[in-house]
Amino acid sequence: MLSPDTPFSYEDVGATRDGRCPPGFHPLHVRARIGEGEAVFRTAADAVMTWEMHRALGVGITADADKAAPGVHVTVALGPLIKAPCRIVWTVEEYRRTGWAYGTLPGHPECGEESFIIERTGDGTVWLTVTAFSRAAKWYARAGGPATRGLQHAYARRCGAVLRKMCAPYEE
Repeated sequence: MLSPDTPFSYEDVGATRDGRCPPGFHPLHVRARIGEGEAVFRTAADAVMTWEMHRALGVGITADADKAAPGVHVTVALGPLIKAPCRIVWTVEEYRRTGWAYGTLPGHPECGEESFIIERTGDGTVWLTVTAFSRAAKWYARAGGPATRGLQHAYARRCGAVLRKMCAPYEE
């Protein structure tokens, strides 16, 4: 287990809060409509904040807290071989906007940051926005090249599809 003061594996910590992509990183921005209404927003926000969305994707998640909060360590397991250690960088819990970002720690196959934000717009539509910047940190991520980035985009789109399905019973 990494210590609480293990440094992030990149320098521009928190850049996803402003939607920035530091030089030398590949950007990702995927927005998916989840549904409409307060119940959909609350259900989606809870699923994101408690790792439920990630678990519904079939991704292994180990976290040292039940809910996202700055400083919480999270390890994402992609199959039995790939373990991706991260730490929550920032969270937001507002009336119409909820989510968090985590940054990579040493040992992660990528280097960078990713955020998952649920937002309810003025017309009641609920959206998931996944924003990230990354570059390969391990040889196998580098070897994957553009295919690795394609997988990241597919993963972000799948987050939206899974969350939409989770929230469908609450649609107004």
